Amino acid sequence: MTRSKLIEQFDLRSRLRFDLDRAHIWLDESRMLLLHTKAFGALRRELFDTLGAHRAQGLLLRMGFAAGRQDADLARKLTGAGTPYEVFRIGPELHAVEGVVKAKITRADIDWDTGSFDGEVELESSWEAESHAQFFGKGEEPACWSVVGYASGYTTQFFKRLIVFREVSCVCRGDDKCVIVGKPAEAWGDDGYLDYFRPDNVEGQLKEMEEELAQLRGRLNEQCGRGKLVGNSPGFRAAFDLLSKAANSPISVLLLGETGAGKEVFAHWLHENSNRAQKPFVPINCAALPNELIESELFGVQKGAYTGAQQSRAGRFERADGGTLFLDEVGDLSLSAQVKLLRVLQTGEVERLGGSETRKVDVRVVAATNVDLHRAIEAGRFRADLYYRLATYPVVIPPLRERRSDIPLLVAALIDKIAPGYHKQLRGVSDRAMQALVAYDWPGNVRELQNLVERGILLAPAGGQIEIEHLFARGTPAFSPGAVIDRRGGLGNMEDATRERLCDTLLGEGFNLHLHEQRLLELAVRRSSGNLTHAANLLGITRRQLAYRLKQNAEMTMHADREGPLSAVQEHR
Repeated sequence: MTRSKLIEQFDLRSRLRFDLDRAHIWLDESRMLLLHTKAFGALRRELFDTLGAHRAQGLLLRMGFAAGRQDADLARKLTGAGTPYEVFRIGPELHAVEGVVKAKITRADIDWDTGSFDGEVELESSWEAESHAQFFGKGEEPACWSVVGYASGYTTQFFKRLIVFREVSCVCRGDDKCVIVGKPAEAWGDDGYLDYFRPDNVEGQLKEMEEELAQLRGRLNEQCGRGKLVGNSPGFRAAFDLLSKAANSPISVLLLGETGAGKEVFAHWLHENSNRAQKPFVPINCAALPNELIESELFGVQKGAYTGAQQSRAGRFERADGGTLFLDEVGDLSLSAQVKLLRVLQTGEVERLGGSETRKVDVRVVAATNVDLHRAIEAGRFRADLYYRLATYPVVIPPLRERRSDIPLLVAALIDKIAPGYHKQLRGVSDRAMQALVAYDWPGNVRELQNLVERGILLAPAGGQIEIEHLFARGTPAFSPGAVIDRRGGLGNMEDATRERLCDTLLGEGFNLHLHEQRLLELAVRRSSGNLTHAANLLGITRRQLAYRLKQNAEMTMHADREGPLSAVQEHR
């Protein structure tokens, strides 16, 4: 049974009620709260900072356990409306309706007669994992403690037997996804995990708390060591781990990735964390200079080498002596420049254009490209021997669409960096705007994100938040924003709410239905280049209905020209 059919059959939405006059939200007979995830995330961080990791985890788990038991009571009321398993599945659906996590039961071995349960659940869009990653980054422990507690409490209450879940895979420790496994408490053995389900004794644990807090702060300091590199996604960490291992070696590094993915930022970090950090970091964009100038820029020029060479000038290799030379877009170098570059890399000597003297240089080369160099070699556009010289240590920088969990971290870092230049203090990005940012495909990668954030900072009011309309110049990208309260106090679709606000705007003084319909029809036809079938699809009607309305509007327009606009509108009404 699909998720939508399950919710519809058990009528969960009708059990969620909003009493705005009394400031009450009810799920069946339980009063609920709507909380900002940022505020709850800040509270969660305070728990870790003040109580230590172990006690904070236990507290979150037991809080989730209590919530799970409450929802299990609601689910048990519906027994008889479907099979036992269908009723049991209401728990994951309730957690999704409550905005906590999307849970998918991937395995469930259940004996309804004995009350035995052994199962596995995959978690998607866990707010707890997202919040933990933003505040603490990568760690050794799983993060979805309240979700685990909820699953344990729900299943325990449902089966009237202590069923304990445990997170065996979590994105916050570098795994691909969050997975929890549940089975009877006694099946877990005696490794101390069940202690999380018992209230703590505060006395006697201060030393343990201090040690855990020191470890936590150590991990935060480790993240701070990344400097301008921001991220915690598996793809980012894989690239960063490779980069950090090469930092203090002389090995040549080739950074691969799409335009705007941040290759130069990675190159800067590599230089700043190497034993060459006190020497120059010299970048050059090989695609930004014409072929006749690239050689003189790289290797220097001797006075009189060509018309206009009024004085001798050192090239980028000489200026980077002792430091790092960053060759950006190296895949666009001409073949003649490739030959000379290979010679310099092999000999460590550079000869200026028009000169005969060789100069010894000590340069670490970091190259970057978005070109598929293997195909370029096959096409004869790039030398294989140069490739093998540059690609001693390739590092792939993943595009932003493959590291979506890094977007909140990047946005926060960009606001801290850019906002002072606009003399603004902002309260970050609204949840809906962040949802749109995470859902966007990012063809321009981090560079495009930086541009959007800067636009948002400019347009957002001082002291406020960056809203979705502040970010996207070409209109809000399509994404699924979830559910909203409609005017009758129930839940409605966000797209429906947007349309209703548009209708409210239109229904002002002087509204003319005929004219608006005519303009809408004409716009659809223009956008479809006169193709009525495509225009009808845009409008959600048939081609015959569109042709009839166009004909009717044309006749009314002719009538209005003869009798005046008022009579045509009155006749239409």
